[in-house]
Amino acid sequence: MNKSMKLSEYFEKTQGIGVLATTDASGQVNQAIYGRPHFLDHDDDGTCSFIMSNRLSHDNVRHNLSASYLFIEEGNDYVGRRLSLRSIGEETDPERIKAVRHRNIPRISEEESKYLVHFHIEGVRPLIGTE
Repeated sequence: MNKSMKLSEYFEKTQGIGVLATTDASGQVNQAIYGRPHFLDHDDDGTCSFIMSNRLSHDNVRHNLSASYLFIEEGNDYVGRRLSLRSIGEETDPERIKAVRHRNIPRISEEESKYLVHFHIEGVRPLIGTE
């Protein structure tokens, strides 16, 4: 990611795999594979959103607002981004979630309860090292 590229543009153009790490109220860590974040306001790289099922990661975010997202670029094992996140709210409107869901997410069935969880991006670092 070059320094002039916006975060929203980076995630729109870059293929890869992501892992969202959350913790419960007692500090127990959970990690789960997640798609790339959604940037609902492309003029604002300070917030992003994830579509979540009613599973452990979502439950954890309700009890501990902090999370971390690690993204590894496809074909570049040591290139990617780490995002430090803080949950700032969520939506449950199925039509809104459907409109946001522009990428295929085969592991979440349409029948599952879904949440559009919004995060403030508190920090961005490369996959390895610091900038």
